Amino acid sequence: MPSLKDLRNRINSVKATRKITKAMQMVAAAKLRRAQEAAEASRPYAERMDMVLANLAKGVANPENASPLLVGTGKEDTHLLIMMTAERGLCGGFNSNIAKLVRQDALQLIKDGKKVKILAVGRKGADNLRRDLGNYITDRVSLAGLKTVGFEQASEIADKVMAGFGDEEFDVCTVYYAQFESVISQKPTGQQLIPARLPEASDDAAAADGHGNASYEYEPEEEVLLDQLLRRNISTQIFRGLLENAASEQGARMSAMDSATRNASDMIDSLTLSYNRQRQAQITKELIEIISGAEAL
Repeated sequence: MPSLKDLRNRINSVKATRKITKAMQMVAAAKLRRAQEAAEASRPYAERMDMVLANLAKGVANPENASPLLVGTGKEDTHLLIMMTAERGLCGGFNSNIAKLVRQDALQLIKDGKKVKILAVGRKGADNLRRDLGNYITDRVSLAGLKTVGFEQASEIADKVMAGFGDEEFDVCTVYYAQFESVISQKPTGQQLIPARLPEASDDAAAADGHGNASYEYEPEEEVLLDQLLRRNISTQIFRGLLENAASEQGARMSAMDSATRNASDMIDSLTLSYNRQRQAQITKELIEIISGAEAL
């Protein structure tokens, strides 16, 4: 049984931990608001980019002359998986859930005889896959020290992807991130970037915007414009993934630190109760010894 001094030290230690987790929860809550606004603001732009590309792809006269970013290389032998996670932990299952989805898809591709390459954005995802898929991690991108993720970082990642695709290092590229839904819900998502998986272009969607009967003339031709927009789309979708991840990370950290704070409070109550019981038992024992000594006299 621990002594009273040990219990006091343990209570003080848990109280100090509770102060830290409470402070981290408040910091995450402050960062979450800005990150959530940025993530939600990026969604309409990314979705509109997909619709524009879908309409352009529909108007391409000869699909055989279309960009490889749209139609692919004609094979699916090598897959590049871009795994986006955080640089730090203490955010619940945020990092492990993304890594779990990447691991599941990578193992299935390997089982099907495909070659897998993993580009790890963030330290925690690479650490999570180091044991079983460490040999498949071909490159890493560190975002440590950045207060806010910008389009510049997304462009750098996109440049790496485009350079690899141009050198025929892979045939299919998929990005993995956590889509922010709420403070307690972040959904791990995989989105194929190359070849682009676009929504079906429909006249109903155009009519909903009030442009159902509009006629467009493109300069330069659709094929040239489509190739340029597809390159831009890779940066856009990666940037969206980074923003969704930033919001999801802060939401997960806020939730995890709130749970840790409440658990620390419960532990302090339990330790205080044990301390009071042991202290009362010690006082009772000392009184009995005093009374017994007086009676002996």
